[in-house]
Amino acid sequence: MSESAVIKTNATSTVGRGKAFTSHSKEAEPSNWSDGQVNLFVGDSLDKYDQWAKPTTIISDGAYGILGFEGDTSDHMDLPDWYEPHIKKWSEAATAQTTLWFWNSEIGWASVHPILEKYGWRYVNCNSWNKGKGHIAGNVNTSKIRRFPVVSEVCVQYIFEAKINGQILRDWLRSEWKRTGLPMKKANEACGVKDAATRKYFDKGHLWYFPPPEVFEKMVHFANTFGAEEGKPYFSYDSIKPMKASDWEKMRSKFKCPHGYTNIWERSSLRGSERIKAPKTNSKSAHLNQKPLDLMRLIIEATTDEEDVIWEPFGGLFSASLAARMLNRKSYGCELDPDYYNLGLERFRTPSLV
Repeated sequence: MSESAVIKTNATSTVGRGKAFTSHSKEAEPSNWSDGQVNLFVGDSLDKYDQWAKPTTIISDGAYGILGFEGDTSDHMDLPDWYEPHIKKWSEAATAQTTLWFWNSEIGWASVHPILEKYGWRYVNCNSWNKGKGHIAGNVNTSKIRRFPVVSEVCVQYIFEAKINGQILRDWLRSEWKRTGLPMKKANEACGVKDAATRKYFDKGHLWYFPPPEVFEKMVHFANTFGAEEGKPYFSYDSIKPMKASDWEKMRSKFKCPHGYTNIWERSSLRGSERIKAPKTNSKSAHLNQKPLDLMRLIIEATTDEEDVIWEPFGGLFSASLAARMLNRKSYGCELDPDYYNLGLERFRTPSLV
């Protein structure tokens, strides 16, 4: 075994660079707050998850490995350990309809990706928020940093991989049809298509398509009408009754792409009245990483419907929860720091701060 394989490096520092403000009180008032739609908590979200309703969407905007707050790491190397207990909890609460939006730097996301896969999260797409040249305002010495200035961060979309009887949906569909004893080509007849069933719905690889619910129901009816008697019911997740179109529809996450959007989000850095200022200052931003409400609304609308549940485990100023309330979604948010919790709570109590 090589020397590098047995030596474990010391953990990176988790001492933050300091906040833009500190209140005189270290207490949060109150320790949790709800208006019946938004539910906000102060403390470690690991202690709160079990109290929350199952999420349709989770919006993670936690550690970036840049000493951005007390508890953040000094680089990306320890981010996997930082996130893993949270990811484990997310996986325990997720359903087949749950989407995760993971905000981070490129290297931060890359370091955490294997942990997300380990717990059943499947990568869908990497979206880049381009803040534009105004984000650096020419204040970068490229001869010293030896790289192009960074004006972006990523928001990566994951879905929770649905499984039935331990199989991912693609493999389960194919194995269920094989159990019927019917020829594969009969699936085309069952679905009322020329060759889409054998070519798309039963594909073994990346060309696999999720059958539309109404098509799936036709397949199920055909299988249970003409399939071998000893194997019935077919396409059932409880071995009692076949699944219906409405059951199948719940086996994948929701997604609606608004017209004109791509995975590059051209949006300048957050400024103006929406940017929360540190108390008793006229210009100093209260939070290093406050996200724009329009981008939070974008990802919430894309992957939820009204009354669905949003989780915001690293609340900061609770931008995701605020966007959720604007869109008539329910939200559960948590913030570790009482100062930020109190300041974020004011956004819900004081309309002018929105």
